[in-house]
Amino acid sequence: MQRTINLVSTNPILYNTTPRAKRMISVDEALEKILSHFRTLEPEQKPILDCLGQVLAEDIHSAIDVPPLDNSAMDGYALRAADIQGATESAPRYLRVMGEVAAGSVSETGVTPGTAIRIMTGAPVPRGADTVVRFEDTDEVSRRSSDGDLSQIGVLREVEEGRNIRRRGEDIASGDLVLTHGRTMRPQEIGLLASLGRATALVIRRPVVAILATGDELTGVDQPLSPGKIYDSNNYTIAAEVSRYRGIPRILGIGRDTVESLSEKLDRGMDADMLITSGGVSKGDYDMVKDILAERGEIGFWTVRMKPGKPLAFGTMTGKGGSREKAVPLLGLPGNPVSSMITFEQFARPAILKMMGYTSLAKPTIRAIIDSDIPNRDGRRIFVRVIVSKGNDKYHASLTGPQGSGILTSMARANGLAVIPESNSQVRAGDTVDVQMLDWRQE
Repeated sequence: MQRTINLVSTNPILYNTTPRAKRMISVDEALEKILSHFRTLEPEQKPILDCLGQVLAEDIHSAIDVPPLDNSAMDGYALRAADIQGATESAPRYLRVMGEVAAGSVSETGVTPGTAIRIMTGAPVPRGADTVVRFEDTDEVSRRSSDGDLSQIGVLREVEEGRNIRRRGEDIASGDLVLTHGRTMRPQEIGLLASLGRATALVIRRPVVAILATGDELTGVDQPLSPGKIYDSNNYTIAAEVSRYRGIPRILGIGRDTVESLSEKLDRGMDADMLITSGGVSKGDYDMVKDILAERGEIGFWTVRMKPGKPLAFGTMTGKGGSREKAVPLLGLPGNPVSSMITFEQFARPAILKMMGYTSLAKPTIRAIIDSDIPNRDGRRIFVRVIVSKGNDKYHASLTGPQGSGILTSMARANGLAVIPESNSQVRAGDTVDVQMLDWRQE
């Protein structure tokens, strides 16, 4: 029998270890606290092609009609509908051809009774014409194969007035409100602006996100790997995530496990809109990010009731950004690469979107049947890496393999995160669960 698992919030429990420790808060409370520190950023004027993915910060009215003139929707002949009444293949109506007009040109010759003008798609309809007949509905092909004389054309079928003509302003009339403030700029919006002759648009600017991976064990990807070291992947996955959600990543490098090194690196990011670190936020002797936060700003929390991602710090860091003193929100992600990516998705991504003016911050979520048992022994919200597929009109979620927080390949294989609520101590194979889609390609 299939069970349905619903995502619910539970009351936070106390996490009481040292006088400085904060209570362990829920995912929902953590997100609320984080988002309360971010506001929509100011607008900027940009070339329209550079506006992709940004939010429009102005209303757009058209100064022109689109199309600006009646024009042909087909290659054919512009003529008067009255001249071809009753036309059939066995009884064509013959018209004298007065010339040709191509797209981008205007015919100086008009259509009069008994005449036609050869016309290309997009060309302005000549004066006097009220209809366009397709080439296929004339005897042009047979004329070309015989003597090639196109001074006259035979129309093989009757066509009603107005056929195959796109009317002036039928898409957009001058003065129309075309796009409104708050619209996300997709390729179609950019094309629409281009059709109005707009070269630039006012959009909410992209946030600059400064990124710092921490730890003495880290080695740059362009350096040889010595014993006891690992390559730095977090700077790159986080920067790629920031870019994916239209932020501007700025990698500060690797911060070593000293207050001096971390402070010096973080100071370089004080002119950013947000600081993101990875590592240095748990309870080890060398986990110093939260200590620097407490000393140089304000720490909001540093444990969240989730798995993976429990050691997550958030606060504001005070320092000099450019020529002025400012407080910059700092999100301290766990050092394990999977924990870092999952906590980014839950907390950094919505913060970036909010700064960009987005109003919908949630990941696309579906309901899927899980194919494995998943225990929840300590009352945390669990994010399980899964591969979602569709069969028999239902979504199914399969685990990507071992779920350790250091197994980055489990994220590379995943297209979704199955969310197991805090309140569920056991999810069984066959239960239906919520799945956040990391990649949403709906069939």
